[in-house]
Amino acid sequence: MSPTRERRRPSEEDERDRAALARERRGRRSEEERRRTRAARVPSSPRNRPTRQVEIRRRWVALLTVLTVVAGVYLLFFSSMLGVKDVAVSGARTVTADQIRAVAAVPAAKPLLRLDADEIRDRVAGMPGIATVEVSRSWPNTVEITVTERTAIAFFDSGPGGDGVHLVDGGGVVFKTVAARPPGLPELKLPKVSADDPVTRAVTAVLGVIPEQLLKQVTTATAKTPASVEFTLSSGKIVRWGTAEQTDRKAKVLAALLTQDGKVYDVAAPELPTITS
Repeated sequence: MSPTRERRRPSEEDERDRAALARERRGRRSEEERRRTRAARVPSSPRNRPTRQVEIRRRWVALLTVLTVVAGVYLLFFSSMLGVKDVAVSGARTVTADQIRAVAAVPAAKPLLRLDADEIRDRVAGMPGIATVEVSRSWPNTVEITVTERTAIAFFDSGPGGDGVHLVDGGGVVFKTVAARPPGLPELKLPKVSADDPVTRAVTAVLGVIPEQLLKQVTTATAKTPASVEFTLSSGKIVRWGTAEQTDRKAKVLAALLTQDGKVYDVAAPELPTITS
């Protein structure tokens, strides 16, 4: 018989080596693997699992949230509850509020959020007597239209066979026809009166910046070029003003010149004014 081999009992040193090897293997595992391992060891607690009542409550909350959003969209964009019921007009004087409402053509009961405010503004701005327009929404049911009317700074008469007397604003815009010459406004003596005409704009620009006390004395205004504006005063004196620049200086120089006798007072170059008899 072969001799019986005795199984060698692991020594203390072997035990230490195996323990060291196990620690080394554990160290090689990623932190994520160790987390998964720990999680697998911990049995799920009933407290961590949502109950049926909690799940049903969550579903109802989600459903109510969706329904609230849908109702809000319908209310704002499709319901007449927040639709137009009134159109308020402010700033109108010579142009009536009813005329502005008619031109604005704001659709009744249409939801405010679906209104095209720019389109309404453009329609009103196309009215001859209107200079500026602002359109805004006033919740829950009102559209507000604020206008600034054009102010006449002069007039021109189309003469015999023409269509009457026309009012002109500071930008040279012809915006209204009246039956008679308006008192207190100077008359434009120009071959052409139009906001597109540089000479017209130059004359009205001068009339818009000269001192009010001087403007009250102007009876007619004319020019051949944008830089040669001149006007006649109620005294019969003629003032050659030039351009709309250096208004304050020209006004002071002219006030001093008018104390002297003369027929034509030239302040186009205020540093070299002249008087012609």
